[in-house]
Amino acid sequence: MNFIFENLFIEKTYQLVISMVLSFAITWRSIPVIINICNLKGLMVDPIKRSSHETPTPTFGGVAIFASTLIGYMLWNFNDEGFLLHKVFAGLVILFFLGIKDDLFALDALKKLGSQVLVAILVVVGSDLRITSFFGIFGVYELPYIVSALFTIFLIVALINSFNLIDGVDGLSGGIAMIASAGFALWFALNNEWSLACLGFSMAASLLGFLRYNFSPTNKIFMGDTGSLIVGFVVAVLSIKFVQHNVFNTNPNSVYRNAPVIAIVLLSVPIFDTLRVFGLRILKGKSPFKADRLHLHHLMVDNGLSHIATSFILYFATISLTTFTYVLRTFFTNTQLSISLLVLFVAYLLVARQLEVRRLKFYKQKISNKEAEKSLKSLRKPSLKFERSINPN
Repeated sequence: MNFIFENLFIEKTYQLVISMVLSFAITWRSIPVIINICNLKGLMVDPIKRSSHETPTPTFGGVAIFASTLIGYMLWNFNDEGFLLHKVFAGLVILFFLGIKDDLFALDALKKLGSQVLVAILVVVGSDLRITSFFGIFGVYELPYIVSALFTIFLIVALINSFNLIDGVDGLSGGIAMIASAGFALWFALNNEWSLACLGFSMAASLLGFLRYNFSPTNKIFMGDTGSLIVGFVVAVLSIKFVQHNVFNTNPNSVYRNAPVIAIVLLSVPIFDTLRVFGLRILKGKSPFKADRLHLHHLMVDNGLSHIATSFILYFATISLTTFTYVLRTFFTNTQLSISLLVLFVAYLLVARQLEVRRLKFYKQKISNKEAEKSLKSLRKPSLKFERSINPN
């Protein structure tokens, strides 16, 4: 019996590897074609005041991510595929066309939000994907159906938008999504959830191919709203399924009773950034959807870090904190780990505040230096009266 399971595991592993290679290759080869088409048709995003870029850039990288992820997944027939993935792919198609339209014509925020809610309802109600338990965090275990469904819908919409919000510097949204989807996919593979593992690994490989061009100084492309909507949706589904799978997992060797905390830590960059930015905007009396440069990645860039340094620092923080939480999970309860998450969030707020103060000082210094330079030039420049006194003609 063990021999059969080992052979099955090896066979599925080979399938996952082939799907990853194919997804990566499709993205790698298709993005240059997309860039050329965007250049020919003028489908470029122009830099705006809050932008970190200075030149028009193609913004349809999400097309390659969408196609390569689906092709990589659909290469195989998985016996564990159920209603959930059918609804997920239906939602992906809806979000793909929504993103395309938004990248072309800039949709109204409420229309985008409404479409995201409909997709979330499709998955939550259509496949019964819900967070049904808080695993005893602050004494909360099983949730009533209405609370569970509404909370899960909110969670999906929030995660979709959080990946859109952190897509402000090269490689950040795509890289964090790659790490998260690969992390969840690895757990699904180790627990014989092959369809979800293939979806996660296919998207991670696709994002790796995309990052090669997103970081490129000469052949750059953005994922656009097409990409961020798709990426956020898939990661949301994987994270919720990861948490929910551990509610019913009875295997003591593979169950993660700290699954909600691990999922939050793995997605801490988009979650923390969204909470902080929305909170600051509301406190300032502004719309939480009004764009600005309050994001942590903007503060890091404004303090002198490059795009690639900013992204890699946040990659490292995500991997390190997730590993640290995984190691500590056997020593602390969920409530204790959740309190440590709150402490981590406070530390994040303090770091962001310090960066904001440093940026303000830098701008003030820059302005004062310009004024001083202007004053110095005016002092050095002889007056017209003086010029005439030495040159009557």
